Amino acid sequence: MTRVKSLAWLLLWVCVLCVIPALTLDDEMHAHHHDPAEQLGRVSFPISCAPASQTAFERGVALLHSFGYEEAEEQFTAISQTDPACAMAHWGIAMSLFHQIWERPEDSTLKRGQEEIAKAQKIGAKTERERGYISALAVFYSDPAKKDYLRQAATYSDAMAKLYQQYPTDVEAGAFYALSLLAAQPPDDSSHAAEKKAVAILNPLFEQQPDHPGLAHYIIHACDSPEMAPMGLAAARRYAEIAPSSAHAVHMPSHIFARLGLWQEDIQANLKSVALTEKSDAMYMRGHELHAMHFLLYAYLQTGQDDAAKRMVEQSKQIVAAVPNRGEDTGMLEYYGFAAAHFPALYDLEMRNWQHAATLQPAADASPHLQMITYWARTIAAAHMGEVEATRRNAQKFAEAEDATRKSKYAYVLEGPHSSQGEVAAWLAFAEKRNDDALQQMRQVADTQDKVGKAEVDIPAREMLAEMLLELHQPENALLEYERSMKIDPGRFNGLAGAARAAQLAHQAAKANFYNAQLLKNCDDGKHSDRPELRSAKTELAENGQ
Repeated sequence: MTRVKSLAWLLLWVCVLCVIPALTLDDEMHAHHHDPAEQLGRVSFPISCAPASQTAFERGVALLHSFGYEEAEEQFTAISQTDPACAMAHWGIAMSLFHQIWERPEDSTLKRGQEEIAKAQKIGAKTERERGYISALAVFYSDPAKKDYLRQAATYSDAMAKLYQQYPTDVEAGAFYALSLLAAQPPDDSSHAAEKKAVAILNPLFEQQPDHPGLAHYIIHACDSPEMAPMGLAAARRYAEIAPSSAHAVHMPSHIFARLGLWQEDIQANLKSVALTEKSDAMYMRGHELHAMHFLLYAYLQTGQDDAAKRMVEQSKQIVAAVPNRGEDTGMLEYYGFAAAHFPALYDLEMRNWQHAATLQPAADASPHLQMITYWARTIAAAHMGEVEATRRNAQKFAEAEDATRKSKYAYVLEGPHSSQGEVAAWLAFAEKRNDDALQQMRQVADTQDKVGKAEVDIPAREMLAEMLLELHQPENALLEYERSMKIDPGRFNGLAGAARAAQLAHQAAKANFYNAQLLKNCDDGKHSDRPELRSAKTELAENGQ
């Protein structure tokens, strides 16, 4: 996720997938005996190690390109054991520890990476090109106690730029350089300059190598914003075909599908991803499963598949509850904490279950940045119900959790545009009937989201702004904001329903009919939902002879 990583809880989600140190699994099960029918895409990365290591090495690189970091580390470790003179095996292990746009590594991870690079340098690669890869990564791991991650990432990106300039026909150098640009982009940069530069590198390479997993993958990440999402659609529809054995590769296209409101493609992609994760006994795969389920929850909500959406919430609770030794491993708590907080919050807010959302409780062991999610939802719910004191209490709890987060190791999730903070402030002002302040605050958040994009699985601030205007009996203005919101986040259930309601109150029957018809079409004529918005859409269309 590119620009969305500046939004607090989505950035958290992509990082917590990898918070747990990779579990040491049986090499006999994984590195040596993977499925012979496995399809991870086509990678060509010649190395000067033993000829028997070549195929295994390219499998490891293919896994890296689909963010299969744990399996990649196992593969490269196996090579280092069977081919001790292979310096690039240690480069591969160090690359497996560098989750460039997923998380900022702990000091212990940086130390491990530095040790692996030192081993690679001590062994010595036989070609200048391989030494270039090792040297570039050594720049990132130069100081295992350094705290300035973005500076480290930018320095590594500069080194990869030089490597790619030196070897312009090396597809791998181009792919990893493009990824490094995304990793090094400051969270507050809304220009999309890094994404556009990455796409300019990746697209020509992808035309040359249409079966390369990294090229398709990184195009999707680079285009994961409202402005650029249409540019990523072709790669999104191709990526799952390139690497159908990777749960992440099968899921990843849904980042673009969700941006564009392509709900059925979104659902199908994530159902396949969940099916792949369930074939593995590895604990880290449950994180990939929850990530796919998160997108399924969202798509089901937009298409009126309410029972299926509720099932995602309940199944997520079962997965979280099944985590072994939760009280002993803080990594495990963070790993599943986001799902425990955001799944029920999103479900209640999207279903407009205000009373239930107002009673949500953070898990007893939830870190402050996870508590923020719950108090964000409770603030919105209390404001919708007009409960001023409850809104104030929840906004205060949110502020306390935010302050604690700033003092924690997760302070970086608050870098860049911070939607939830502005939304909480706006809903508090709304509850206190400071209407001008509420609208101004929410509009600021919405304007920022228009540039950088909200999280794919989240509620648009501009839709919230439209709701406020509708509550304030300004249907014409509300309709304008709903329509602006749907240009960026098309096909959302509450966006369509709200626009239809606003159009009806503004006496714009044709628009009301259009949005009601689109809502019913998206929801299969309401066959799977009894939400009042669908009943109203049917009634109004019938009354208007539609």
